[in-house]
Amino acid sequence: MNTVVVVGRVGRDASENFNAYDSGKTKASFSVAVNRWDTKTKSEVTDWFNIEVWDKQAEFAAEYIKKGRLVAIDGRIANRRWVDKQTNNERESFYVIANNIRLLGSKRDAETEAVL
Repeated sequence: MNTVVVVGRVGRDASENFNAYDSGKTKASFSVAVNRWDTKTKSEVTDWFNIEVWDKQAEFAAEYIKKGRLVAIDGRIANRRWVDKQTNNERESFYVIANNIRLLGSKRDAETEAVL
């Protein structure tokens, strides 16, 4: 089973684009920062997750997913492989394809976060 839940703060506004490679579907992407405690360094560490969302959810994300907003994402992990043109090395990246996006906190919290 490939399921992931990410709860954190949006690192960059969702950017919406038309993706001709995937049957003309609309895609939005953004990043989410999640803090965790590292027992080795005894300090807080931030993990960054790249998120992709498609179709109607992409339109929603483009309008409401803004930097600093607290969100919960559930989805699945996907990967992308390619050959780096400069080094000719194979590369791989992992990202989350969101099934559901939930805005957390109140509208007032979101307005305050935008000011910070």
